[in-house]
Amino acid sequence: ECGLAFALNELLRTGFSLLELALIGQAAEHTFAGVQCGLMDQFASLHGRAGHVVRLDCRSLEYEYFPFDSAAYHLVLCNSGVKHSLASSEYNTRRRECEQGVAVLQQHYPEVQTLRDVTLAQVESYCAALDPVVYRRCRYVVEENQRVEAACRHLAAGDLAAFGRQMYASHAGLRDDYEVSCPELDALVRIAQVNSQVLGARMMGGGFGGCTINLVPAAAVAEFVATTAAAYEQQLGLPLETYQTTIVGGVSTLAST
Repeated sequence: ECGLAFALNELLRTGFSLLELALIGQAAEHTFAGVQCGLMDQFASLHGRAGHVVRLDCRSLEYEYFPFDSAAYHLVLCNSGVKHSLASSEYNTRRRECEQGVAVLQQHYPEVQTLRDVTLAQVESYCAALDPVVYRRCRYVVEENQRVEAACRHLAAGDLAAFGRQMYASHAGLRDDYEVSCPELDALVRIAQVNSQVLGARMMGGGFGGCTINLVPAAAVAEFVATTAAAYEQQLGLPLETYQTTIVGGVSTLAST
């Protein structure tokens, strides 16, 4: 989507900025795919920087790069083999549930615009006023924002072990509070957790299938792939595809790569 937008922008000399192209891509998802998605995927596709991860503020659209040592640590994706059949419809449902939570909290905190304005203490104070499902959704979003901030601090400090612990905590929230995981993804994360060499793992993408992302020391990748594939087949009777990834730059012209 963003590659096509970038190419048309170059060929037609329309002069859109990278951010404008990302917003056009997001609008296409909203209008034509019917998914009320955020901007993260489009932004990453266009603003990616090799050897770095990006923290994006989706309200102000300010962003900052943090170094990721991809020579010492690899990101290995494990494909559950389950298709994201529910992801789009459930994404919209989760968004509505979060909006319901905001509407309740606004009655007590008028300054609240979205859940990024809410503290965990505020959510806990009015949990009785929230539907139990809505409460869990709100708690996940608030805690996940806190995890992102903590993860950035760990990356800046070069503490990949602490960063990995945030990945595990993130998956637990996605599984228990946001409820967008599935048994196959949970099994893959459990397999990773018993491997002492894996620093962190979580599901990625829209949920209900797809891949987990695993933070593994470079020297341990081959063993991780072999043992995880064997355990996954033993536990679920399913073959496992894995992908060894590298963080590269976003969409660009050949002249600038």
